[in-house]
Amino acid sequence: MSGSKTGNILPPEHWAKQAENDDDDQGSVVSEDNVSSTTSLSSSILEYRTIHGRTFHHERGNAEYWGSNDAQQNESLDIHHHACTLALDGKLYLAPLAKSDIKHALDIGTGTGIWALDFADEFPDAEVIGTDISPIQPTWLPPNLKFEIEDCTLEWTFESDRFDYIHMRWLLGSIVDWNELFQRAFDTLKPGGWFESYEMSAIIESDDGTVHDETALAQWGRIFIEGGRKNGRSFTILQDETQKTAMQQAGFVDIQEKNFKMPIGAWPSDPKKKEMGRFAQLTIEQDPEGYTLFMADALGWSREQILAYIASLKKEVRSGKYHPYYKQKSVWGRKPEKTA
Repeated sequence: MSGSKTGNILPPEHWAKQAENDDDDQGSVVSEDNVSSTTSLSSSILEYRTIHGRTFHHERGNAEYWGSNDAQQNESLDIHHHACTLALDGKLYLAPLAKSDIKHALDIGTGTGIWALDFADEFPDAEVIGTDISPIQPTWLPPNLKFEIEDCTLEWTFESDRFDYIHMRWLLGSIVDWNELFQRAFDTLKPGGWFESYEMSAIIESDDGTVHDETALAQWGRIFIEGGRKNGRSFTILQDETQKTAMQQAGFVDIQEKNFKMPIGAWPSDPKKKEMGRFAQLTIEQDPEGYTLFMADALGWSREQILAYIASLKKEVRSGKYHPYYKQKSVWGRKPEKTA
């Protein structure tokens, strides 16, 4: 399949030459559907999400998040949250939770806090805690929600058997030892409690060959995977089936998973997938620099080379000629009840 992780990374000079060629090509077609749809979406969702703001990053421990944590990146993450909620048919979780059973819930790597906010609204009788290494969450909160600065790669400060549900997502490229992380989640859950991990693939691909090896779209995943290798933090969580394996090793039972594709752009004919694709496109267009700077810099690219690559990426995404998507996976499991 095109866009696989096994291909080589094109040299950064390639994108500078591509930019020069693009300057001479004024007849390039840009899909109006792709551009206008994302423009109209941004005004509504970003206006609602501008309550998220602080950009200070608390550097300690082993956590190393590769994305920017300023306002522009935070808006992009909130847009992606909406795309993922669409993919889950409006749900925040797939584990079989009963409202009467959830008294204490934990969101690891809460980011802007948008998932925790929505979860706290859905479970008003539950105490919900969101943790992250950056204090970028809003200060106006429902009474059953609080945020704490925590590095999930260090020893957790929560007592054992405390939570009925633990949720984490979008931690790829940030964790050195996934087995240790999932073991901590297991230890902190109450017997019978549920744990859910939602991750995505860094690889952008297509089923029809439109995303071929020399496209900026296909190169996206290779930049992240190679940068992750240099930093000792994997971006191949889905390909390696890390979530399920780490859950099994920790001792979870009744493990289930859901795999799905997130299109980029309004190219799918299915209305739901088309809407998902519009928001996924807007996610990237909102802050492509914030996503790629860290990893491309780790590979020795200059800022000018990175910006040239981003220009090619945005042109491809907006053209409507490509049919890209990336895979996502949610895996959930239960901590067994204690036996006598």
